[in-house]
Amino acid sequence: MAIETPLFDASRCLGTPEARVVFLRDALETGDAGYSHALGVIARARGMSHIARDAGLSR
Repeated sequence: MAIETPLFDASRCLGTPEARVVFLRDALETGDAGYSHALGVIARARGMSHIARDAGLSR
């Protein structure tokens, strides 16, 4: 019988600005291609609507 596990979403662990900074810093320092999606993860953690509003754009 296979074990079912939920998908991990890193954006759910990045609830504070400090956590997002650490995540992005790690992604940039490692240069690992696996972290190429770091900005997208941070954007989801922050909320796309919030980012669009801060930038003066529609989502």
